[in-house]
Order: sequence, then structure tokens, then C-alpha cells
Amino acid sequence: MTTMIRPETALDEEAIEQVTRRAFLSHPYSHQTEQFIIRALRADHALSVSLVAEEAGRVVGHIALSPVSVSDGAAGWYGLGPISVEPERQGRGIGRALMERGLAELRRIGANGCVLVGDSAFYTRFGFASNPALVLEGVPPEYFLALSLGTASALGNVRFHPAFQATS
Repeated sequence: MTTMIRPETALDEEAIEQVTRRAFLSHPYSHQTEQFIIRALRADHALSVSLVAEEAGRVVGHIALSPVSVSDGAAGWYGLGPISVEPERQGRGIGRALMERGLAELRRIGANGCVLVGDSAFYTRFGFASNPALVLEGVPPEYFLALSLGTASALGNVRFHPAFQATS
């Protein structure tokens, strides 16, 4: 089955929420708020990149990227997440395709870097690594990963958009 990666449209919003909810339903570290985070980012016009994976007219995956702030004032850094794929479609390259296109979009808009909280076993294949110069308070360094996309560096505490506190 062919998977198409494309920007989200207003018609995708409900499908994105459902895919995200199902993808994180049994995730051991989820608070089941990921779909609310996306909704809040969208409401605040903070979704810099929002892509869906579509198969046969059905949304089966989504990736969100939004600006983050770094305590040293570094500009052009983004946070990746959430990224979700329908549970029955996981392990088939959809997440990889969303990641590759999402990072390409960040490069296209001139981003300097990207950070995320996640499993290094998956994200290191895209160049992400723990970076001792960047800290996300309360998150162990092995799960807070960064990828430089330009020549500008960043140093200090990272803060995701306030929408990441959304609970409904």
C-alpha cells in the first residue's frame, strides 16, 4: 500500500486526534494527553510543521513540530512531537517517512535544530543524540535528544511550547 506524506488540512484534525489517541493508548510513558497537545499547538498557531501519513484516503500517522525556546536565546530550534502511527501500521516505515519529511521541512524553513523526548534506539538513525549542552528539566539526558540542522549551536535549558501542558 502506498503511503503519502502531506501537510495536514482542517479536514484532518479529527483523524489526527484519533490516530494520536490510539497510538499512545498503551504507551508506558504516556499521560494520554498527546492529542490535546496537538489541539493546543494548533489553537496557538504554533504548529510549524504538521504532516499526515495517508493510505487509501485514510490518515494513518501524524508528526508535529513546534518552536522551542533555549535559555541562551538561540533561535530556530524546534521540538518534535508528538509523532504517531496507527498501532496496526507501526513497524512498516510510516514513522520513518514522517520523520524524514518532517526534518526536510525544518531544513526548508531554515531551522537550526530540533529536540525531542524519546527512545534513542529509534531516533539515532536520524542523527539525534544526547547533547550535554542542552537540558530539558526533569527528563533524563538519555531520553532528551537533539539534532543540529545548521551551523548555529544552542546551549542551556530548553522549554517546549506551553501547549505541552494541555490536559484536555
